[in-house]
Amino acid sequence: MTEMKRRLGRLGFLGAAALLAATAITPLANAQQAQAPAAAPAAKAPGDHGDKSGIPPYVPSLNTMNADKMEQPGQKPGDPKLSAEEFASANKIYFERCAGCHGVLRKGATGKPLTTNLTKAKGFEYLRDFITYGSPAGMPNWGTSGDLSKEQVDLMARYLLNEPATPPEFGMKEMKATWKVIVPVAQRPKKKMNDIDLDNVFSVTLRDTGEVALIDGNSKKIVTRIKTGYAVHISRISASGRYLYVIGRDGKVDLIDLWMPTPATVAEVKIGAEARSVDTSKFKGFEDKLAIAGAYWPPQYVIMDGPTLEPLKIVSTRGMTYDTMEYHPEPRVAGIFASHYSPEWYVNVKERGVIDAIDYSDIVQLKVRSIPSERFLHDGGFDKTGRYLLVAANARNKVGIIDTKTGRLVKVIESGGKTPHPGRGANIMHPKYGPVWVTSHLGDEWVSFIGTDPDKHPQYAWKVVQKVEGQGGGSLFVKSHPKSAHLYVDTPLNPEADTSSSVAVFNIADLAQDKPKYKVLPIGEWSGITQGQRRVVQPEYNKDGSEIWFSVWNGKTQESAVVVVDDKTLKLKSVIKDPALITPTGKFNVYNTRKDIY
Repeated sequence: MTEMKRRLGRLGFLGAAALLAATAITPLANAQQAQAPAAAPAAKAPGDHGDKSGIPPYVPSLNTMNADKMEQPGQKPGDPKLSAEEFASANKIYFERCAGCHGVLRKGATGKPLTTNLTKAKGFEYLRDFITYGSPAGMPNWGTSGDLSKEQVDLMARYLLNEPATPPEFGMKEMKATWKVIVPVAQRPKKKMNDIDLDNVFSVTLRDTGEVALIDGNSKKIVTRIKTGYAVHISRISASGRYLYVIGRDGKVDLIDLWMPTPATVAEVKIGAEARSVDTSKFKGFEDKLAIAGAYWPPQYVIMDGPTLEPLKIVSTRGMTYDTMEYHPEPRVAGIFASHYSPEWYVNVKERGVIDAIDYSDIVQLKVRSIPSERFLHDGGFDKTGRYLLVAANARNKVGIIDTKTGRLVKVIESGGKTPHPGRGANIMHPKYGPVWVTSHLGDEWVSFIGTDPDKHPQYAWKVVQKVEGQGGGSLFVKSHPKSAHLYVDTPLNPEADTSSSVAVFNIADLAQDKPKYKVLPIGEWSGITQGQRRVVQPEYNKDGSEIWFSVWNGKTQESAVVVVDDKTLKLKSVIKDPALITPTGKFNVYNTRKDIY
């Protein structure tokens, strides 16, 4: 056994770690940092991205909370000494790379807790080795990858033996100070002022430049690039299809008007120091009227005016965990989902293990029902009918199911693998089990199929009816389409380069077999890019389901691309390359995102 494997074998205590700090997609956010040593200067981004609005560009912080002034906690006897400069440097690294999974206060979520009662029991050498070599369960090998220097690894091991700092709060006063209406509602177009097929536009996260690129799905050309917050996690579309809402890891929400001659930002606001989720009001009578965004820090969600982003109400998510009834100071807001059956949002309160059903019909006297589910809730999506919501509690290997018509918990089930990470999941018609919802797993190779039809297939409903092996662990997203005969599974975080730069494709008809085979599409190779890891991430269909798009995600100074595949033939159709296409990760087709088609 090699020295590295020997060390890995005894480092399982911390489990899956900081690689999820988002996926653009936040789960992707941290891993790509490993493309270049931390001390290397960042490449200069292209200067002119076609923004003719005259609006001063938003300059993203390439991390989120490390710029906040946080006092160094008093050191206790026996704690390794950290100077003020060392503490600031370690804080920067922690909030860039680690907080997304281990938490701001280090109480854990997707990654294990890093509180001092645990870290001190393990000791400095253990922490140093773990940071250096990582873990097969998902913890990056920060040291051997070259991402952190030996000195930085040493610093982080000492940092984890000291008490964490507490960042500042972010209330209405601070929020209002960041709110800007760039184009008032009265000055916006009364009708669509461009000839773009908006329903087939893709909002593509350009992670490291703090932008989204709007790409025309028909011409495959970049319509415009728009300055946003750092590492946009998701894009969401208003019910009318006019407004695009995007949220960065740094808590900045941008509202983009797609009706303008060239789509542009019309309002912005910062809702916290770190965030992941945004959505809009979609129920009949409330279309485009309200929006909601959730923060990791402070742990809270914010209800805003839909057309202007004016913050109207802030609700803290701090409170008791659903199971042990212990107070949790940092229950972060993960996925947010707009109901099709009522004027409600369903909000995953991660560490407390509850899903808050928020009735937005009256935000003054706000009604919130907390539905107990499972702790460490993350992402998820609706079944094919839009009635049932399935959400992954990834650190507990569970999936919770909510009936959004009755507003009640249906069931919590084992996901069938380690660390489910479905994105929004995939809905297919299984040849044996009828309608199913699919999730892959970050921690192992299993792809699980969950029955979702209690009316016509009650014997299969809310059970894992099948598990099949994919290429391996490190999967973040699965995807299919009502018109497709295929199911796609990515593996961007797999340590094997050939696996992370390709995708597995299952023929849905073959799922009737006990051990169905999959076809591997070498997307990274098809891109023509020869440098870098070429991580292939987040399949996304065009409007009519005839094409599926993949991001080929490299480091900021390396070439990246978007590869388009013909869904019927599984042949390469197009490669979108542009010097402006820097670190593309998440892609959101306007029509499919608005209609919850996946």
